[in-house]
Amino acid sequence: MSDSSKDNNVLIQLFRTFFGKHWPVWVGGIVLGTLNILLFAIKSPWGASGGINNWGENFFSTIGLFGLEEVSPVNENLYGMLCLLIVVGSFVGALFSKEFALRIPPIGEMIKGFLGGGLMAIGATVGIGCTIGSFFSGVPALSGGAIIFTIGLFIGVIIALKYLLWEMEKFPKWSSGKSFTFLAAGPKKGNWQIIVGIIVVIGVGVLAYTYSGTNLAMTWFIIIGGLMGLISQRSRFCIVKSFRDPFMSGESHGAVGVMAGLLVGLVGFTAIKMFGIGAEDVGVRAREMTWVFPHFWVKAAVGGLIFGIGMTIAGGCAVGTLWRVGEGQFKLWLSALGFLLISPISKLFIVPVFDEILPQSMKFKNYLPDYLGYG
Repeated sequence: MSDSSKDNNVLIQLFRTFFGKHWPVWVGGIVLGTLNILLFAIKSPWGASGGINNWGENFFSTIGLFGLEEVSPVNENLYGMLCLLIVVGSFVGALFSKEFALRIPPIGEMIKGFLGGGLMAIGATVGIGCTIGSFFSGVPALSGGAIIFTIGLFIGVIIALKYLLWEMEKFPKWSSGKSFTFLAAGPKKGNWQIIVGIIVVIGVGVLAYTYSGTNLAMTWFIIIGGLMGLISQRSRFCIVKSFRDPFMSGESHGAVGVMAGLLVGLVGFTAIKMFGIGAEDVGVRAREMTWVFPHFWVKAAVGGLIFGIGMTIAGGCAVGTLWRVGEGQFKLWLSALGFLLISPISKLFIVPVFDEILPQSMKFKNYLPDYLGYG
Protein backbone atom coordinates (compact mmCIF):
# COMPACT_ATOMS: atom_id res chain seq x y z
CA MET A 1 0.00 0.00 0.00
CA SER A 2 1.35 3.42 -0.97
CA ASP A 3 1.91 6.21 1.54
CA SER A 4 -0.88 8.28 -0.06
CA SER A 5 -3.34 5.39 0.37
CA LYS A 6 -2.35 5.05 4.02
CA ASP A 7 -2.83 8.78 4.53
CA ASN A 8 -6.26 8.62 2.91
CA ASN A 9 -7.24 5.69 5.12
CA VAL A 10 -6.15 7.61 8.21
CA LEU A 11 -8.18 10.65 7.18
CA ILE A 12 -11.23 8.51 6.43
CA GLN A 13 -10.91 6.78 9.79
CA LEU A 14 -10.55 10.14 11.55
CA PHE A 15 -13.64 11.45 9.76
CA ARG A 16 -15.62 8.37 10.79
CA THR A 17 -14.46 8.77 14.39
CA PHE A 18 -15.94 12.26 14.53
CA PHE A 19 -19.05 11.71 12.41
CA GLY A 20 -19.73 7.96 12.43
CA LYS A 21 -21.51 8.00 15.78
CA HIS A 22 -22.60 10.48 18.42
CA TRP A 23 -20.19 11.70 21.07
CA PRO A 24 -20.73 11.26 24.81
CA VAL A 25 -22.64 14.25 26.18
CA TRP A 26 -19.94 14.90 28.78
CA VAL A 27 -17.40 15.41 25.97
CA GLY A 28 -19.69 18.00 24.40
CA GLY A 29 -20.21 19.68 27.76
CA ILE A 30 -16.49 19.98 28.49
CA VAL A 31 -15.66 21.32 25.01
CA LEU A 32 -18.57 23.76 25.06
CA GLY A 33 -17.53 24.95 28.53
CA THR A 34 -13.99 25.54 27.23
CA LEU A 35 -15.24 27.46 24.19
CA ASN A 36 -17.43 29.53 26.51
CA ILE A 37 -14.34 30.56 28.48
CA LEU A 38 -12.71 31.56 25.20
CA LEU A 39 -15.73 33.70 24.29
CA PHE A 40 -15.52 35.42 27.69
CA ALA A 41 -11.79 36.04 27.24
CA ILE A 42 -12.45 37.59 23.83
CA LYS A 43 -15.49 39.68 24.73
CA SER A 44 -18.34 38.22 26.81
CA PRO A 45 -19.81 34.77 27.55
CA TRP A 46 -22.14 32.60 25.53
CA GLY A 47 -25.75 33.70 25.26
CA ALA A 48 -28.58 32.72 22.92
CA SER A 49 -31.74 34.65 23.72
CA GLY A 50 -30.16 38.02 22.86
CA GLY A 51 -29.17 36.77 19.42
CA ILE A 52 -32.61 35.33 18.69
CA ASN A 53 -34.18 38.58 19.92
CA ASN A 54 -31.92 40.43 17.46
CA TRP A 55 -33.33 38.27 14.65
CA GLY A 56 -36.85 39.19 15.73
CA GLU A 57 -36.11 42.91 16.02
CA ASN A 58 -34.63 42.89 12.53
CA PHE A 59 -37.74 41.17 11.19
CA PHE A 60 -40.10 43.72 12.75
CA SER A 61 -37.82 46.56 11.67
CA THR A 62 -37.94 45.30 8.09
CA ILE A 63 -41.74 45.23 8.00
CA GLY A 64 -41.99 48.55 9.88
CA LEU A 65 -43.68 47.39 13.09
CA PHE A 66 -43.21 48.67 16.66
CA GLY A 67 -40.95 51.54 15.65
CA LEU A 68 -37.80 49.40 15.77
CA GLU A 69 -35.71 51.57 13.48
CA GLU A 70 -32.31 51.63 15.16
CA VAL A 71 -31.75 47.89 15.32
CA SER A 72 -28.30 46.39 14.97
CA PRO A 73 -28.23 44.34 11.73
CA VAL A 74 -27.64 40.64 12.28
CA ASN A 75 -24.33 40.78 10.42
CA GLU A 76 -23.11 43.47 12.85
CA ASN A 77 -24.44 41.88 16.05
CA LEU A 78 -22.07 39.46 17.79
CA TYR A 79 -24.84 37.34 19.31
CA GLY A 80 -27.09 37.46 16.27
CA MET A 81 -24.20 36.01 14.27
CA LEU A 82 -23.22 33.58 17.04
CA CYS A 83 -26.73 32.07 17.04
CA LEU A 84 -26.80 31.97 13.24
CA LEU A 85 -23.48 30.13 13.16
CA ILE A 86 -24.68 27.63 15.77
CA VAL A 87 -27.43 26.70 13.30
CA VAL A 88 -24.89 26.52 10.47
CA GLY A 89 -22.45 24.44 12.55
CA SER A 90 -25.21 22.00 13.45
CA PHE A 91 -26.16 21.82 9.78
CA VAL A 92 -22.56 20.87 8.96
CA GLY A 93 -22.49 18.21 11.70
CA ALA A 94 -25.76 16.72 10.45
CA LEU A 95 -24.52 16.75 6.85
CA PHE A 96 -21.16 15.14 7.62
CA SER A 97 -22.87 12.38 9.61
CA LYS A 98 -25.60 12.08 6.93
CA GLU A 99 -28.23 12.78 9.61
CA PHE A 100 -29.80 15.83 8.02
CA ALA A 101 -33.43 15.41 7.01
CA LEU A 102 -36.48 17.62 6.97
CA ARG A 103 -38.65 16.02 9.65
CA ILE A 104 -42.25 17.25 9.81
CA PRO A 105 -44.17 16.03 12.88
CA PRO A 106 -47.95 15.88 13.44
CA ILE A 107 -49.69 19.24 13.60
CA GLY A 108 -50.20 19.07 17.37
CA GLU A 109 -46.45 18.84 17.90
CA MET A 110 -45.88 21.78 15.56
CA ILE A 111 -48.33 23.90 17.56
CA LYS A 112 -46.55 22.96 20.79
CA GLY A 113 -43.24 23.89 19.19
CA PHE A 114 -44.47 27.40 18.35
CA LEU A 115 -46.17 27.94 21.71
CA GLY A 116 -43.15 26.60 23.59
CA GLY A 117 -40.91 28.99 21.67
CA GLY A 118 -43.19 31.90 22.56
CA LEU A 119 -43.10 30.98 26.26
CA MET A 120 -39.31 30.73 26.12
CA ALA A 121 -39.21 34.24 24.63
CA ILE A 122 -41.32 35.63 27.48
CA GLY A 123 -39.25 33.78 30.09
CA ALA A 124 -35.96 34.97 28.57
CA THR A 125 -36.99 38.63 28.36
CA VAL A 126 -38.54 38.72 31.84
CA GLY A 127 -35.72 36.73 33.45
CA ILE A 128 -32.99 38.43 31.37
CA GLY A 129 -31.52 35.28 29.91
CA CYS A 130 -32.17 31.73 28.83
CA THR A 131 -30.77 28.29 29.60
CA ILE A 132 -27.46 29.52 28.18
CA GLY A 133 -27.16 33.15 29.30
CA SER A 134 -28.82 32.79 32.72
CA PHE A 135 -27.78 29.22 33.46
CA PHE A 136 -24.86 27.71 31.53
CA SER A 137 -23.02 31.07 31.54
CA GLY A 138 -24.79 32.76 34.46
CA VAL A 139 -23.89 30.19 37.11
CA PRO A 140 -20.13 30.19 36.24
CA ALA A 141 -20.34 34.02 36.18
CA LEU A 142 -21.16 33.73 39.92
CA SER A 143 -24.52 35.44 39.56
CA GLY A 144 -26.97 34.96 42.41
CA GLY A 145 -29.82 35.61 39.98
CA ALA A 146 -28.63 32.67 37.87
CA ILE A 147 -29.12 30.35 40.84
CA ILE A 148 -32.71 31.60 41.26
CA PHE A 149 -33.31 31.31 37.50
CA THR A 150 -32.13 27.69 37.65
CA ILE A 151 -34.55 26.88 40.47
CA GLY A 152 -37.33 28.42 38.40
CA LEU A 153 -36.29 26.25 35.44
CA PHE A 154 -36.58 23.09 37.55
CA ILE A 155 -40.05 24.02 38.78
CA GLY A 156 -41.15 24.92 35.24
CA VAL A 157 -39.91 21.61 33.87
CA ILE A 158 -41.83 19.65 36.53
CA ILE A 159 -45.05 21.61 35.83
CA ALA A 160 -44.70 21.07 32.06
CA LEU A 161 -43.96 17.36 32.50
CA LYS A 162 -47.11 16.94 34.56
CA TYR A 163 -49.06 18.72 31.83
CA LEU A 164 -47.57 16.53 29.07
CA LEU A 165 -48.36 13.35 30.99
CA TRP A 166 -51.93 14.61 31.52
CA GLU A 167 -52.21 15.44 27.83
CA MET A 168 -50.98 11.98 26.80
CA GLU A 169 -53.57 10.35 29.06
CA LYS A 170 -56.57 12.58 28.33
CA PHE A 171 -55.98 13.82 24.78
CA PRO A 172 -53.54 11.43 23.05
CA LYS A 173 -54.75 12.50 19.59
CA TRP A 174 -53.47 16.05 20.05
CA SER A 175 -49.92 15.01 19.17
CA SER A 176 -50.61 11.95 17.06
CA GLY A 177 -51.00 11.72 13.31
CA LYS A 178 -48.87 11.48 10.23
CA SER A 179 -45.28 12.66 10.18
CA PHE A 180 -43.11 13.11 7.12
CA THR A 181 -39.38 12.91 6.41
CA PHE A 182 -37.67 14.35 3.36
CA LEU A 183 -34.04 14.38 2.11
CA ALA A 184 -32.98 11.58 4.46
CA ALA A 185 -29.74 9.76 3.66
CA GLY A 186 -28.70 6.18 4.33
CA PRO A 187 -25.46 4.23 4.84
CA LYS A 188 -24.93 3.78 1.09
CA LYS A 189 -26.67 6.88 -0.22
CA GLY A 190 -26.77 10.56 0.47
CA ASN A 191 -23.11 11.36 -0.16
CA TRP A 192 -24.35 14.70 -1.48
CA GLN A 193 -24.75 15.72 2.16
CA ILE A 194 -21.01 15.41 2.79
CA ILE A 195 -20.26 17.46 -0.34
CA VAL A 196 -22.68 20.19 0.75
CA GLY A 197 -21.12 20.11 4.22
CA ILE A 198 -17.66 20.76 2.77
CA ILE A 199 -19.02 23.70 0.75
CA VAL A 200 -20.65 25.19 3.86
CA VAL A 201 -17.41 24.86 5.88
CA ILE A 202 -15.53 26.72 3.15
CA GLY A 203 -18.24 29.40 3.20
CA VAL A 204 -17.91 29.81 6.98
CA GLY A 205 -14.15 30.19 6.61
CA VAL A 206 -14.59 32.89 3.97
CA LEU A 207 -17.20 34.67 6.11
CA ALA A 208 -14.91 34.68 9.16
CA TYR A 209 -12.02 36.00 7.08
CA THR A 210 -14.07 38.93 5.74
CA TYR A 211 -14.32 40.33 9.30
CA SER A 212 -10.68 39.76 10.20
CA GLY A 213 -9.54 43.21 9.09
CA THR A 214 -12.31 45.20 10.77
CA ASN A 215 -13.84 43.17 13.62
CA LEU A 216 -11.65 40.43 15.07
CA ALA A 217 -14.18 39.67 17.81
CA MET A 218 -16.77 38.87 15.13
CA THR A 219 -14.28 36.59 13.35
CA TRP A 220 -13.83 34.59 16.54
CA PHE A 221 -17.56 34.55 17.33
CA ILE A 222 -18.23 33.13 13.85
CA ILE A 223 -15.62 30.40 14.25
CA ILE A 224 -16.64 29.51 17.81
CA GLY A 225 -20.36 29.65 16.95
CA GLY A 226 -19.84 27.17 14.13
CA LEU A 227 -17.88 24.85 16.42
CA MET A 228 -20.53 25.13 19.14
CA GLY A 229 -23.27 24.14 16.71
CA LEU A 230 -21.31 21.18 15.40
CA ILE A 231 -20.36 19.99 18.90
CA SER A 232 -23.91 20.39 20.22
CA GLN A 233 -25.30 18.36 17.30
CA ARG A 234 -22.73 15.58 17.58
CA SER A 235 -23.06 15.25 21.38
CA ARG A 236 -26.85 15.91 21.47
CA PHE A 237 -26.16 18.59 24.07
CA CYS A 238 -29.47 19.93 25.32
CA ILE A 239 -30.24 21.51 28.67
CA VAL A 240 -33.95 20.67 28.61
CA LYS A 241 -32.92 17.03 28.28
CA SER A 242 -30.62 17.34 31.30
CA PHE A 243 -33.47 18.83 33.39
CA ARG A 244 -36.24 16.58 32.07
CA ASP A 245 -34.82 13.08 31.72
CA PRO A 246 -33.87 12.43 35.36
CA PHE A 247 -37.55 13.01 36.28
CA MET A 248 -39.05 11.33 33.21
CA SER A 249 -36.87 8.30 32.49
CA GLY A 250 -34.13 8.28 35.15
CA GLU A 251 -31.47 8.81 32.43
CA SER A 252 -28.66 11.10 33.57
CA HIS A 253 -26.20 11.37 30.66
CA GLY A 254 -27.51 14.80 29.64
CA ALA A 255 -27.33 16.09 33.21
CA VAL A 256 -23.76 14.83 33.64
CA GLY A 257 -22.74 16.57 30.39
CA VAL A 258 -24.23 19.88 31.49
CA MET A 259 -22.61 19.62 34.94
CA ALA A 260 -19.23 18.93 33.32
CA GLY A 261 -19.58 22.05 31.18
CA LEU A 262 -20.64 24.12 34.19
CA LEU A 263 -17.61 23.01 36.21
CA VAL A 264 -15.19 23.82 33.40
CA GLY A 265 -16.83 27.21 32.88
CA LEU A 266 -16.81 27.94 36.61
CA VAL A 267 -13.03 27.52 36.84
CA GLY A 268 -12.34 29.62 33.75
CA PHE A 269 -14.83 32.39 34.52
CA THR A 270 -13.62 32.71 38.12
CA ALA A 271 -10.01 33.03 36.98
CA ILE A 272 -10.95 35.73 34.44
CA LYS A 273 -12.88 37.71 37.06
CA MET A 274 -10.41 37.28 39.94
CA PHE A 275 -7.42 38.38 37.89
CA GLY A 276 -9.27 41.01 35.85
CA ILE A 277 -8.36 39.43 32.52
CA GLY A 278 -9.62 41.71 29.75
CA ALA A 279 -10.35 44.54 32.19
CA GLU A 280 -7.96 47.03 30.58
CA ASP A 281 -10.74 48.81 28.68
CA VAL A 282 -13.73 48.44 31.02
CA GLY A 283 -12.19 48.25 34.49
CA VAL A 284 -11.87 45.42 37.00
CA ARG A 285 -15.31 45.93 38.58
CA ALA A 286 -17.09 45.98 35.23
CA ARG A 287 -15.29 42.77 34.28
CA GLU A 288 -16.36 41.14 37.54
CA MET A 289 -19.98 42.11 36.92
CA THR A 290 -20.02 40.74 33.38
CA TRP A 291 -23.08 38.49 32.91
CA VAL A 292 -24.50 39.44 36.32
CA PHE A 293 -27.95 40.74 35.41
CA PRO A 294 -30.41 42.87 37.44
CA HIS A 295 -32.90 40.06 37.98
CA PHE A 296 -32.37 38.89 41.56
CA TRP A 297 -34.66 37.48 42.73
CA VAL A 298 -38.29 37.71 41.51
CA LYS A 299 -37.52 38.47 37.86
CA ALA A 300 -35.17 35.49 37.67
CA ALA A 301 -37.65 33.17 39.40
CA VAL A 302 -40.58 34.13 37.17
CA GLY A 303 -38.47 34.11 34.00
CA GLY A 304 -36.94 30.74 34.80
CA LEU A 305 -40.35 29.23 35.58
CA ILE A 306 -41.88 30.41 32.29
CA PHE A 307 -38.80 29.42 30.30
CA GLY A 308 -38.75 25.94 31.90
CA ILE A 309 -42.39 25.35 30.92
CA GLY A 310 -41.77 26.60 27.38
CA MET A 311 -38.63 24.59 26.68
CA THR A 312 -40.23 21.35 27.93
CA ILE A 313 -43.31 21.82 25.76
CA ALA A 314 -41.19 22.77 22.75
CA GLY A 315 -38.77 19.88 23.27
CA GLY A 316 -35.68 22.05 23.06
CA CYS A 317 -33.98 24.76 25.11
CA ALA A 318 -32.28 27.78 23.55
CA VAL A 319 -29.24 25.89 22.24
CA GLY A 320 -31.23 22.69 21.68
CA THR A 321 -33.65 24.61 19.49
CA LEU A 322 -30.84 26.13 17.42
CA TRP A 323 -28.94 22.93 16.68
CA ARG A 324 -32.14 21.01 15.96
CA VAL A 325 -33.07 23.74 13.46
CA GLY A 326 -29.79 22.97 11.68
CA GLU A 327 -30.60 19.27 11.78
CA GLY A 328 -33.89 19.80 9.95
CA GLN A 329 -36.45 19.27 12.75
CA PHE A 330 -39.45 21.33 11.65
CA LYS A 331 -41.03 21.44 15.13
CA LEU A 332 -37.98 23.34 16.36
CA TRP A 333 -38.10 25.61 13.31
CA LEU A 334 -41.50 26.69 14.61
CA SER A 335 -40.10 26.95 18.14
CA ALA A 336 -37.38 29.31 16.88
CA LEU A 337 -40.02 31.26 14.95
CA GLY A 338 -42.16 31.64 18.08
CA PHE A 339 -39.08 32.71 20.04
CA LEU A 340 -37.95 35.38 17.58
CA LEU A 341 -41.46 36.77 16.99
CA ILE A 342 -42.54 36.96 20.63
CA SER A 343 -39.22 38.08 22.12
CA PRO A 344 -39.31 41.72 20.86
CA ILE A 345 -43.04 41.95 21.70
CA SER A 346 -42.42 40.73 25.24
CA LYS A 347 -39.47 43.09 25.60
CA LEU A 348 -41.61 46.05 24.53
CA PHE A 349 -44.90 45.32 26.27
CA ILE A 350 -44.52 42.67 29.01
CA VAL A 351 -41.14 43.42 30.59
CA PRO A 352 -41.96 47.11 31.32
CA VAL A 353 -44.98 45.96 33.36
CA PHE A 354 -42.75 43.76 35.53
CA ASP A 355 -40.18 46.51 35.90
CA GLU A 356 -42.85 48.98 37.01
CA ILE A 357 -44.50 46.64 39.52
CA LEU A 358 -41.39 45.17 41.15
CA PRO A 359 -39.38 47.19 43.68
CA GLN A 360 -35.62 47.45 43.25
CA SER A 361 -35.10 44.86 46.00
CA MET A 362 -36.63 42.23 43.69
CA LYS A 363 -34.62 43.01 40.56
CA PHE A 364 -31.04 43.90 41.41
CA LYS A 365 -27.61 42.56 40.47
CA ASN A 366 -26.43 39.94 42.94
CA TYR A 367 -22.76 39.02 42.59
CA LEU A 368 -22.07 36.12 44.92
CA PRO A 369 -18.42 36.99 45.80
CA ASP A 370 -19.69 40.33 47.16
CA TYR A 371 -21.49 38.36 49.86
CA LEU A 372 -19.45 35.16 50.16
CA GLY A 373 -15.98 36.07 48.88
CA TYR A 374 -14.17 34.24 46.10
CA GLY A 375 -12.97 31.50 48.44
